[in-house]
Amino acid sequence: MIKVYFLSSCSTCKSILKTWNLRDGLTTIDIKKAPLDEKDLKELYSISNNYEVLFNKRAIMFRDVKKKITIFKENDYKKLLLSHYSFLKRPVLLINKKLFVGNSKETVTQAILELKKKFN
Repeated sequence: MIKVYFLSSCSTCKSILKTWNLRDGLTTIDIKKAPLDEKDLKELYSISNNYEVLFNKRAIMFRDVKKKITIFKENDYKKLLLSHYSFLKRPVLLINKKLFVGNSKETVTQAILELKKKFN
């Protein structure tokens, strides 16, 4: 099973998805149209064991939140991830119980290698 969580209006996501050369038949989820729900987040958490790993600290909305909460706990990250799509670090590739989160060069490269294993 392969799932990709992305934001269709994000040029970085578009570029990375193009680089990944995704095939038809994969589950692609535009988080703006279909925000994370408890079930999705639980699935991602079961692999990452950490909500902070999934969290986008560069989200504009996070600036306001940081003014209210200075020390973040796992449950704070969970609540925020469920509250608005922009808090999910993206893109997220879930492939055979392996998780690739974010747009760092290393993450994108590792995801490409895993996709090649899957499709070759």
